[in-house]
Amino acid sequence: MLSVSVLQFGTAHWELDHILHRQLDQQNGYRLELTLVANLPASRLAVTSGSVNGAVADLLWAQSRFEAGTPYLYVPFSSRIGDIVVPEDSDIRSVADLAGKRIGVAGGPDSKGWILLQKVAGQQGISLDESADVQFAAPPLLSQALKRDQVDVIVTYWHFAARLTGEGGWRSAFGMADLLDTLDMDRNLPVLGYVFPAGWAEDHEPLIDQFAASLHQAKAELAQEESHWQRLRRLMDNPEDRVLEALRDGFVAGTPALQTDKRVTDLHRLLALTGADANNLMPEDLFHRRQP
Repeated sequence: MLSVSVLQFGTAHWELDHILHRQLDQQNGYRLELTLVANLPASRLAVTSGSVNGAVADLLWAQSRFEAGTPYLYVPFSSRIGDIVVPEDSDIRSVADLAGKRIGVAGGPDSKGWILLQKVAGQQGISLDESADVQFAAPPLLSQALKRDQVDVIVTYWHFAARLTGEGGWRSAFGMADLLDTLDMDRNLPVLGYVFPAGWAEDHEPLIDQFAASLHQAKAELAQEESHWQRLRRLMDNPEDRVLEALRDGFVAGTPALQTDKRVTDLHRLLALTGADANNLMPEDLFHRRQP
């Protein structure tokens, strides 16, 4: 059995629920058990305390645990970093256009998307801290602030952006993947992953590979068959059709590509860029690579 903690209304729950519904775990020789939690701290506590085998976390969290002496194996989940959303009629279409604007940022000053945005702006001679009015808030509050014209643009999590663009009247100013291009990094880096204590994962390597195989199957089925999303609608807060389509397309677009030496190198570059100790980065063997 493999136990995983997951946010009840998180995007990972969609594919994990699909695995259970389609019995992809049993097809791959193991049994998946989910522990649903209400927030990220609860999910991380579940895995750090050992009450579950794994959980979803971002790359920076896995790196911070490695630096603290408690390494985790990182199994790719999604390459979606976030999105930059503006009103349809906005004149913001590039990083340079952000100067002098009111910017709402989700995740706080240490969020990957905001750090990437600042790095690219800095390369163009723009200090967003000095030239823009920056506000940090939770994603739902930022969406409301954008609708009320309290900010000009928001840097938010991809699924909140998808709900806005699906509603209509809002668009992506430019993509986070474009920022990775500008920094000469791969566009398809798995910035979110399933994490498992490294010692436990080493002792259960076949089980991790079976889990990874079922993830691969789930992502393929969700990409190919729209009817699966109708069943998942209840886990997505029952969105209207256009929002459901935007969420589905966004999820599928975040399917990680095969892990390669180049992508691991770029993940290391991303970690260093976002403040990790360049001399103490997660070693390559903590990035799960075996493909089904």
